[in-house]
Amino acid sequence: MAIRITGLNSGLDTESIITELVSAKKVSVDNLKKEQTKLSWKVDAWKELNTKIFSLYRNTVDKLRFDNAYVKKKTTVSDSGLLTVVSGENSVNGVQTASVESLAKAGYLTGGKLQTSSGGKVTGDTKVTDLGIAAGTSFTITSKGKDTQITIDENTTMSGLVSQLSAAGVNANFDENQQRLFISAKETGKDNDFSFSGDDSVLKTLGLVEDPANANGAVKIDGSNAVLYLNGARFESDTNTFQINGTTYTVNNVSDKNADGTLKETSITTTDDYDGIYDTIRSFFTEYNNLINEMDKLYNADSASDYEPLTSEEKEALSDTEVEEWENKIKGSLLRKDSSLSAVISAMTTTMMGSVTVNGKEMYLSSFGISTLGYFNSEENERHAYHIDGDPNDAAVSGNTDVLKSMIASDPETVTSFFTQLSNNLYTAMTSTMERVQDFKSMYKVYNDQQMDKELSDYETKIAEAEEALADYEDKWYDKFAAMETALAQLSSKQNAISSLFSS
Repeated sequence: MAIRITGLNSGLDTESIITELVSAKKVSVDNLKKEQTKLSWKVDAWKELNTKIFSLYRNTVDKLRFDNAYVKKKTTVSDSGLLTVVSGENSVNGVQTASVESLAKAGYLTGGKLQTSSGGKVTGDTKVTDLGIAAGTSFTITSKGKDTQITIDENTTMSGLVSQLSAAGVNANFDENQQRLFISAKETGKDNDFSFSGDDSVLKTLGLVEDPANANGAVKIDGSNAVLYLNGARFESDTNTFQINGTTYTVNNVSDKNADGTLKETSITTTDDYDGIYDTIRSFFTEYNNLINEMDKLYNADSASDYEPLTSEEKEALSDTEVEEWENKIKGSLLRKDSSLSAVISAMTTTMMGSVTVNGKEMYLSSFGISTLGYFNSEENERHAYHIDGDPNDAAVSGNTDVLKSMIASDPETVTSFFTQLSNNLYTAMTSTMERVQDFKSMYKVYNDQQMDKELSDYETKIAEAEEALADYEDKWYDKFAAMETALAQLSSKQNAISSLFSS
């Protein structure tokens, strides 16, 4: 960089003059930075929109291509307090009987009350040998069929004993207030229960075996399985949940008994859930409409050609709110008339308007009372949105006859066939739109992210080159002014020398 000599001899404001001289080139650099900023915002806008498009594609449309997305069952239990039932797609319609013989329980031991050999209080820091148990003593705990030896040495404390028990696969705790060990299995069911074996006197001293004759003795509840009778067949589970033929049964209580001692039965009724099919279709259109309306809004956005990203200097002259409003105006217009966006909108709307053949009959969405409101009746940027006649949540069509619900009730197979095919067509159209971008990085994207990333990188190079050229141009002018200042200094020196000759 040149030595920057200001106007000491010329009296000129060198800094201001050079700033004006290079201002035109600085504008070029600023313009490149503004274009880079707009492209960066456009990349962000596409990322956000593509996430929503992909969500509809993968999480909704993909699933609706298959019949099981529409298979809904509804089950009611006459005694809902006894058990709850969640139907699966393989659940069989009809009425079943059920009774519950027992619930699954986890094994639980309330230990006997402890004391030291001298009758003192036991704490977590109390050594087990202080209870009168010899060092080197051991016993076995069996948990989930696995045997673990518990060894007591001269340093084993009650807290240490609890740690050994916990490591053996049970929940264990010593309550100093109650002076008892509390131990439970980690899971319900008889196969997940636990037991102790070893020297009976040691186990009694630790309160680990039952002693019915002693009010302060241990009490053990054995782990047990749940038993459910369904249509007379017996089912057993180590939890209170049963998975049977695609249906989930959760038992909550034991059945009452009849006078003859048999278990009272409750009825379980399973039917097709037509409301569930309707809700599935309506949920799809809610998501579809939200997305297509947003895309239309972005595509038809007002032009912001008179707005450019602000420089740091320009931002300083505005409030934060003004800066945000200015930038949002630009951001809202970045996908205006975008060709990639147009392709997505066209692919989706064309597919939705298309026909599907069901049992030899050509059908459209309108065949099910589903249509747009038309150009003149739709709100701006909502002309591609679909409305279901009779939908109580849609004021525009809530008063119309609900064709879709009627057809689901009368002919669910036709409804399912139509929407699986339509969804498959939409999935294919969206896939094709994504496949137009061949780069691996762009998989499942409807815009060319790799190309946009390259353009951003190119801007980095262009800006760096422009800034370097600007610096060189600025240095050139400083060099010229420095040379002028040097020449003026030399001239002034000569003039002073001549003046001194005449004055002598």
